[in-house]
Amino acid sequence: MLRREFGKATLSAITSSPFFISANGAALPLRGDFPQVRGLTNYVGKFVVETRYEDIPVEVIELGKKSILDGLGLALAGSRAQTGTLCRLYLEHLGVCGGKATIVGSGLKASPRFAAWTNGTSIHADDFDDTQLSAAKDRVYGLLVHPTVPVLPAIFALAEGKGVSGKEFMLAYHLGVEVECKIAEAISPRHYQDGFHSTGTCGPFGSAAACAKLLRFDLSKILNSFGLVASQSGGLRENFGTMTKPFQAGRAAENGVASTELAALGWSAAVQILEAERGFFHAYGGTFDPSAILDRLGKPWTFASPGISLKPYPSGSLTHPAMTELARLIAANNIQAAQVEKLDVGANHNMTTTLLHHQPKTGLEAKFSMEFCMAVLLLRGKAGLSEFTDQVVQRTDVQDMIRRINFYVDPAAERAGYDKMTSLLKIHLQDGRVITGRADFGKGSPADPLTFEEAATKFSGCADYAEWPKAKTEKIIDFVKTLESATDMSVLSPLLSSEKG
Repeated sequence: MLRREFGKATLSAITSSPFFISANGAALPLRGDFPQVRGLTNYVGKFVVETRYEDIPVEVIELGKKSILDGLGLALAGSRAQTGTLCRLYLEHLGVCGGKATIVGSGLKASPRFAAWTNGTSIHADDFDDTQLSAAKDRVYGLLVHPTVPVLPAIFALAEGKGVSGKEFMLAYHLGVEVECKIAEAISPRHYQDGFHSTGTCGPFGSAAACAKLLRFDLSKILNSFGLVASQSGGLRENFGTMTKPFQAGRAAENGVASTELAALGWSAAVQILEAERGFFHAYGGTFDPSAILDRLGKPWTFASPGISLKPYPSGSLTHPAMTELARLIAANNIQAAQVEKLDVGANHNMTTTLLHHQPKTGLEAKFSMEFCMAVLLLRGKAGLSEFTDQVVQRTDVQDMIRRINFYVDPAAERAGYDKMTSLLKIHLQDGRVITGRADFGKGSPADPLTFEEAATKFSGCADYAEWPKAKTEKIIDFVKTLESATDMSVLSPLLSSEKG
């Protein structure tokens, strides 16, 4: 999807303007007149009702498999996070551990809505899950939604024990991802800029769409599900770097399950919730771009263009181009940490404000700290799950190296546009040498994608981190690789469940 560049204004200037630029190049009002588009929610609902598995391109199906495998691995790894422990304690406190839906990484089961919440929180706990990429000039590249986390745990919870085939599962998954991603593309950029966490706000629509398809809803029930889930949409960026960020993602998954379960019983809601003047786009964004969503679902599928990125590191996606480039420079020049006097990292201003923890003290803060990500790569030569811990962040050598990292706004990165994650590196060595590098995109992006085998390696690393049995790990990888041939998704459940509670 292409948008006309709106001059060379910063995103803050764009959002303070009375207009933003639509997908077809037209200026749309941010305030005042609101686009009058009748039947938009109905269009989205009909897309969910009418789309068949055969309508999804083969290459999109294969891309989806990588993200599904990625999400399952992160559910295992995230079950070992503190949030995983707290979620399980909370379920026991509520007395809801007698259901049929698996709590990944444990021997517990719960009702589908609570399983979706717990597993969704685990998938996002390490901020290691996939990201939707935007090609729009007025958007921060990669900061739309984490597409798998609202959808996968929701339909996995609903599918257990119901004989859902692999094709049915993937159809529901892809519909959910497509709906939430196009909604995120359409809403005004001020939605994210002013503080909403779009995974928590747009993600619930994806969860609801996927669950509705799996439950074989007619159009009426889908529209009621959308109306109900919109009223549960929420999430704030101020909570980035805390346990509440993954909580918001888990709630996105849970709310889609709860909304469709209620709609199945006859619950009613507004059926024009997206386009109404008191509906989602107006309340949450002020305005929206109809051309980014109307007649755009599946044309092309977001997985195909502009794409979905799989993360090679468990940190905010905006750190990844710089990390990818620094790792390359370290290997190419045999750089040792003791040689580094200073490292300059130039980026656009939206990257410096989103990666807001410039002096992190915890593992969660470190995920949104360019300074830490650079420091730990220099000191350890790697940045995996084991590096993003309070103990590593608080080490004296790490804190000392963090002080040598100069993360700043560079005019060249600003000019490159927000549809890139331009990162300009300048490594100053003790002997006077200066080594430079530049990256616009990181490993795992569509420009440099992970293969299925590389995604499987990442999955195995997450499983190892969770101390998961090797035999189960290998069976899960094999199962997902040929997911279209599966006759019952419940086969996955014992592979993701432990024998101990």
